[in-house]
Amino acid sequence: MSDNKTMRVLELFAGVGGFRLGLEQANPHFFDVTWANQWEPSRKTQDAFDCYSRNFQSGIHSNEDITKVTDEDFQNLAPDLIVGGFPCQDYSVARTLSGEQGIQGKKGVLFWEIKRVIENTNPKYILLENVDRLLKSPSSQRGRDFAVMLATFRDLGYSVEWRVINAAEYGFAQRRRRVFIFAYKNGITFEKVQDKLDDNEIIFKEGFFAKPFPVYEEPYKGRITAEALPEDIVEISDNFSFNFHTAGIMRYGKVLTAHVNPILNKPTILQDILLDENMIDEKFYLTPENELKFNYLRGPKKIERTTIDGHKYVFSEGGMSLTDDLEKPGRTMLTSEGSINRSTHVVEVNGRKRFLTPIECERMNGFPDDWTAWMTDRMRYFCMGNALVVGLIEVMGRRIEEIEKTNKPAEVQMELSL
Repeated sequence: MSDNKTMRVLELFAGVGGFRLGLEQANPHFFDVTWANQWEPSRKTQDAFDCYSRNFQSGIHSNEDITKVTDEDFQNLAPDLIVGGFPCQDYSVARTLSGEQGIQGKKGVLFWEIKRVIENTNPKYILLENVDRLLKSPSSQRGRDFAVMLATFRDLGYSVEWRVINAAEYGFAQRRRRVFIFAYKNGITFEKVQDKLDDNEIIFKEGFFAKPFPVYEEPYKGRITAEALPEDIVEISDNFSFNFHTAGIMRYGKVLTAHVNPILNKPTILQDILLDENMIDEKFYLTPENELKFNYLRGPKKIERTTIDGHKYVFSEGGMSLTDDLEKPGRTMLTSEGSINRSTHVVEVNGRKRFLTPIECERMNGFPDDWTAWMTDRMRYFCMGNALVVGLIEVMGRRIEEIEKTNKPAEVQMELSL
């Protein structure tokens, strides 16, 4: 580390700063985010970057295409920890034309930028977040993309743990399932200690995730699988498929994966994050016309459709409750939140139905009220649909701090500031 008191952090694809906020809530004096990049190529306005810069003052805030940041710039940053959420894309690779010069990934895939940053900074730790379907993509070759990622970490000299976490199962206000990936450099003290444990101990008891996010000691319905990744990453890309479960460990190309059962915490319910109704602007309440639209969207339906080549089929969709249960955590929030859409939350309070407000959406993700203020409501909803649950990162931050400070796996109690 740069000194005995702080861990230098590099934040990629920073969005509105959920990773940084979680780490700072874990310990603002330990985690020092020295450089963060957020750039939205398809937008003239950079709302997420502006929000990040407004809420954080220290460090370098980069609003440029990450592919344009030079290797030398990354080398000068020297982070101990890299964090980031990145898009789920096609991670296929191929040999270069000359063959002996190595491999090349698909252009525009941001995971290869993560690889480039790691190659140029050699951090001790990497913490990434993605949608849980990453483990099964693409549908034509299940598990290929994640296997390519694991092989990439293997070839860079890292061991990897992963876990699909539903935030509501560990006490938070949203049923949001995401896969978290923690990689650590082979040869560091933490890896040497982990090396003395078998894979089952790591997944179920002693690993990075198992300590702060406990699970029962037996896999769900016995689902546990071992596999060795092919040495040739192009062979993985072309032919390999595998059923990755919700948790696992990869060391030196050997994989053990299991479907784990979380030991549940009492969740935060929607009722607990709602504003007082006296504070709700009239624009958030549903009109009679909007209520009819939601009744249709959420109701069961069978619709005859025709494909482009003339084939007729029936699209079926089951019904769902017309309003969201205030005694349960919220469903997964999407970027379309706040629009007339089947996935949008609708709550009924005092006999009136309404959308969640942007502040309530911030609360569902664990952000302070008005974190995204100064944006339009539409962009506030969009950014929260893309954001992660901050409290999960707070817990992981405390785990990283204890690993680094004690140089051994140590239990981190979930003293959550909900």
